[in-house]
Amino acid sequence: MKWIAGALLVIAGVPGLFAADDNYTHLWLYNGHWKGTKKVGEAAPVAVDLVNECGRIGVFFGCQQTVDGKIGALVIYAPGEGAGHFYSQAIMPDGKAAGRGELTIDGDHWTYQSKYVDGDRTTWYKTTNVFTGKDHIRFEQAESSDGEHWVVKMSGEETRLK
Repeated sequence: MKWIAGALLVIAGVPGLFAADDNYTHLWLYNGHWKGTKKVGEAAPVAVDLVNECGRIGVFFGCQQTVDGKIGALVIYAPGEGAGHFYSQAIMPDGKAAGRGELTIDGDHWTYQSKYVDGDRTTWYKTTNVFTGKDHIRFEQAESSDGEHWVVKMSGEETRLK
């Protein structure tokens, strides 16, 4: 998962913003046009233009993300175990899927986690999003070879255009 997982949000301190019985209300925050910057490794930050088109079909919620004018992925969310927990799957434009991930929403911190197994080697991935209001996200994407010690590979910020 690239940007959707990395940019991809709950707002703490904004009373009444979410209906208590709608677990998907939080995910609607992704919908819309975002401008941001991303920094990969030690490289200089670069500008990024994101458009998320989101919708709900039955028990599923999905967002197609377009990055700098090119469709990046369709991310599908399915209900997980309890409020604020989802399973996710990114589907690329060629139909390939990235593998199941998990999203846990805890206040204004959203954490995506997944892993990739190649033979006897496992790589863990974690993306943390921190919202400050409904229109600003600070994110970090990190990797780990042991699931405990993390190296940040990308970071950035996104702001919703009004």
